Amino acid sequence: METNTVQRRERGRKFIVKPKVCMFCADKTPIDYKNVSLIQRFVSDRGKIVPRRRTGVCARHQRRLAQAIKRSRFLAMLPSSPNHVYNISGAEKKA
Repeated sequence: METNTVQRRERGRKFIVKPKVCMFCADKTPIDYKNVSLIQRFVSDRGKIVPRRRTGVCARHQRRLAQAIKRSRFLAMLPSSPNHVYNISGAEKKA
């Protein structure tokens, strides 16, 4: 019975999971709120901060990254909301 489950697991695996390494720890790059090109990689298209499990950043750098994102939003370097949520020209309704 146990061999069947092992065979199913091996057959069902489609890719090999690589361990995620924090890019800030590996490259020793500092997190700066003025570096918008770096920070934008960790913000989704909806304007949300991307979680650790998707980016592979360690807990220490995730906290620093969240603080940098919030600072750059406050200084209007990053948008605080996505562009497609609101319409600046007015309320145009489709019939």
